[in-house]
Amino acid sequence: MSKKVMILFTVLISLTLLIVIIIRLNPSFGASAAGERLQRIQQSPNFRDGKFQNPVATVMQTDDMPFFKVMKEFFFAKGDRVPAETIQTMPVDRSAFHQQTGGVKVCWLGHSSLLIEIDGKVILTDPVFSQRVSPFSFVGTKAFPYSENYDWENLPKIDLVLLSHDHYDHLDYQTIRSLKDKNLPFVTALGVGAHLERWGIAPERITELDWWESWQFTETIRFTATPARHFSGRGLTNRFSTLWASWVIAGSENRVFFGADSGYYPGFKTIGDKYGPFDLALLECGQYSQYWPYIHMLPEEVIQAANDLGAQSLLPIHWGKYKLSIHPWTEPVERLLKATGDENITIGTPQVGEVFELDSSLPNRKWWKE
Repeated sequence: MSKKVMILFTVLISLTLLIVIIIRLNPSFGASAAGERLQRIQQSPNFRDGKFQNPVATVMQTDDMPFFKVMKEFFFAKGDRVPAETIQTMPVDRSAFHQQTGGVKVCWLGHSSLLIEIDGKVILTDPVFSQRVSPFSFVGTKAFPYSENYDWENLPKIDLVLLSHDHYDHLDYQTIRSLKDKNLPFVTALGVGAHLERWGIAPERITELDWWESWQFTETIRFTATPARHFSGRGLTNRFSTLWASWVIAGSENRVFFGADSGYYPGFKTIGDKYGPFDLALLECGQYSQYWPYIHMLPEEVIQAANDLGAQSLLPIHWGKYKLSIHPWTEPVERLLKATGDENITIGTPQVGEVFELDSSLPNRKWWKE
């Protein structure tokens, strides 16, 4: 072996070791399940060959994806991939919450972060309040500029945190870390609890569910983890190591479906038949691409999924805060509204931060055009 080859080999080994050390020392990457958590994962019918499986055969991207072309478009393309100006958002009306024991109130905080009040309890879904969805604060996709920046100080009292899966745009280290001293329960999918424990959340505050498992929060509120067509992972080698899920939130009189991330598949009809009809479906509508059509829904598929679920109302989420794909930032909601036909579904387009009640007319102003 020549001297140059030896030097190159040594450099590659050193870089590999450096990457491994960075991942192990940086808490943002989370932790691997061990002990009872690992046993539950291994006993899951959805865990085979060392990883969680999708409910139907799923590839992450198409065979013809031009990687360098997509990367060039993502990082350097001009146009309306991001908003040209600060998005005008609303301060959350904290006084609107905890005022009654029945009905449903909703407040969208951008992307997949929502406040959902049902039967007098306020649920916060997938809270991400950091400026970047990345294991590092100095690199990674940056949030669109909002006129209001949301954090615990300007939100109402939270009664429970619901986490769909462990991707950085849904599970944020700094946001969760700020909750370690608050006595809040967490409900999430199998394996995600290991991340939370590393970040200081007491294990007795964490409830992990497999698909089709349920957990009773109060006498009237019940959470059920349901399948989704997606994937998980926070590092270079742990894809599919934790479970991803959609969620049925059932109250005394109302049912809400939190879809989180999922490509379209026939399982929406199965969920609708088993737990529907739903008063409100919160479904991802954004970050899709022709090159990864199976792990995110196109806007037209969102309409189909809402119909499959038997949803009376639909609120499109997973758009309006991050550039995680190559489509214009307002395209998801505009395509969705254009695709709406004669379906008996009310579509809400609330301004970020706007609080509304489900039993009244859903906000439908096209605020992104203003």
